[in-house]
Amino acid sequence: MDIKSLVRDISDFPKPGILFRDITTLLRDPQGLRYAVDTMTEKCAPLQPDCIVGMESRGFLFGVPLAYQLGIGFIPVRKPGKLPAPCHEIEYELEYGSDRLSMHQDAIQPGTRVLIVDDLIATGGTAVATVQLLELAQAELVGFCFLIELQNLKGRQRLPNVPILTLIEY
Repeated sequence: MDIKSLVRDISDFPKPGILFRDITTLLRDPQGLRYAVDTMTEKCAPLQPDCIVGMESRGFLFGVPLAYQLGIGFIPVRKPGKLPAPCHEIEYELEYGSDRLSMHQDAIQPGTRVLIVDDLIATGGTAVATVQLLELAQAELVGFCFLIELQNLKGRQRLPNVPILTLIEY
């Protein structure tokens, strides 16, 4: 199935000069969504994660069904002030600004095998910040899974030496 054809391009969003890859058109397509989640499941199962960490908010869209399919738990990484218990927090740079991420301090036990899932990797800033949160929790990173990779932004080069799985490349 050609799921790349289900992703819509939006010019000049969120600011002039950015070409935004809109996945809402893929999400509304039942066959495309099923194919994406099933393919992610097939690619990620050999990594044998204990849990999936997904970043707010589009990482939730693929991380939760992937965790369900693999029979493991899901840990949300959110923007500051959204989680009620004590949190680890990291500030990071985006391709068009900066932001912060939070994760409950008790969400992951030391040594837990974690797979990071998000919809897209661009410059890698969000993924690197999430790795730093996992380091604070003393988790073991087993890999990354992204629906989309923007190869020209070279985010993959910033990531640790673990498997990086993608479904669509631009």
